[in-house]
Amino acid sequence: MLLSILVPVFNERTVVERSLAQVLAAPLPPEVDREVIIVDDCSTDGTWAILQRLAESDSRIRLYRHEVNQGKGAAVRTAIAKATGDFCLVQDADLEYDPFEYPKLLRPLLDGRADAVFGSRYLAGDQMRVLPYWHSMINKGLTVISNMFCNLNLTDMETCYKVFRTDLLKSIPIRSNRFGFEPEITMKCGKRKLRIYEVPISYHGRTYEEGKKIGWKDGVKALAVIVHFWLIDDLYSEPYGRAFLNNLTGTPQYLSWISQKLRPFVGDTIFELGAGIGNITGRLMGRRLRYIAAERDPLYLHALRNRFLRTPNVQVTRVDPGNDADFELWRNSFETVLCLNILEFEDHPEAVVRSLFSVLVPGGSMIVLVPQAPGLFGSIDQTLGHKRRFGRDEIRGLLQAEGFAVERLSELNRVGKPAWWVYGKLLGRTHISKITLKLFDKTVWLWRRIDAVFPWDGLSLIMVARKPAGVETDRPATVHADAIHHG
Repeated sequence: MLLSILVPVFNERTVVERSLAQVLAAPLPPEVDREVIIVDDCSTDGTWAILQRLAESDSRIRLYRHEVNQGKGAAVRTAIAKATGDFCLVQDADLEYDPFEYPKLLRPLLDGRADAVFGSRYLAGDQMRVLPYWHSMINKGLTVISNMFCNLNLTDMETCYKVFRTDLLKSIPIRSNRFGFEPEITMKCGKRKLRIYEVPISYHGRTYEEGKKIGWKDGVKALAVIVHFWLIDDLYSEPYGRAFLNNLTGTPQYLSWISQKLRPFVGDTIFELGAGIGNITGRLMGRRLRYIAAERDPLYLHALRNRFLRTPNVQVTRVDPGNDADFELWRNSFETVLCLNILEFEDHPEAVVRSLFSVLVPGGSMIVLVPQAPGLFGSIDQTLGHKRRFGRDEIRGLLQAEGFAVERLSELNRVGKPAWWVYGKLLGRTHISKITLKLFDKTVWLWRRIDAVFPWDGLSLIMVARKPAGVETDRPATVHADAIHHG
């Protein structure tokens, strides 16, 4: 395994050589190698020349430079983009944190128990230099406020020692350029429901006379960052079309509206294709005998496994909608199949429908949710990765051609259609304002009650289709019953 040590540097010529010597000499578990990714944030005190010399003398160092000073967050963002390791550890170049504690920070990750590890200066058990009272109180106060907004129970949100699984870290957009990186990444880890561990670390803080850069103004900005990313669900990096779709529709009241429309048609055994991060799964799984949350995206699979780790009736499995072989284990196994916002992404939606037909028991039903109105296809659809929007007759014909009997059709979200047309067709925008989405979600209680009175089609279409009784799909002879149960 490889650890990427991310080192943002700005004007640290008095300590940077000694600091990097410790980073390069720090002990690591036997199975872990290291790369050191240094980003010089336009130092002007001679630090850059020192870094160049060190990089030439050690092949483990990869050195980059900002031509304009942008701040710690920007330097970390650059370093993340360059990282190639399995894990990323953020290491300041100021000797306040001890690199010899790397094994302690890495252990929960190596054991597979954590997605991120925060080194806490306030957990008992390690050395900590006594520093001014108000500086510590501000740090602890910011941690309390952060915990309130992101629903975590951290003791040290502002710690600079944070270690992450690289695949997860690369999928999180970093917007803060200065010290707002700490509250931003904490808020997003909380919203993404990553498994976070804290371990005690020592801390040898500097005074301002010794070169400390963070000040009270950064504390005020940290409060603004916490509130901003509490309001805004900016959780996945581009180009993540379906993740952007989660940001777009992942509003709790809207999701509850969808779930209310689906619930009357859902049986005791459910196969949900494209479960995403489990927004619908979490609302429909209750009291079901068996619920398969199927997904092909590794980030979503990870989120689903974290979310339903201790939910015995929910099983998470990898299924590619476009690969019929992935459905073989599940032939003739479920009363209900959910295909929600899936077909519009596929080159061959008929093949997906055919595979889902095989998963149902005779007499079982499939619930399909698709975007409606081909004439509404615009820039937002393109950003999301949609390949089409469906007409009512088109989706009905598609289901019937694969053997389904369509029993019910209903419209969803008529009120949202004008906004989609304005943003995606008239203005050519790539997304709908997140503030608009928040306002929409807060007023869903009204729209769901009067949606039927609007004199135009809904933004989405829900169809309930049934597999005829007596029609059973052949199960491959090599599949055993225990494999069907465990996946």
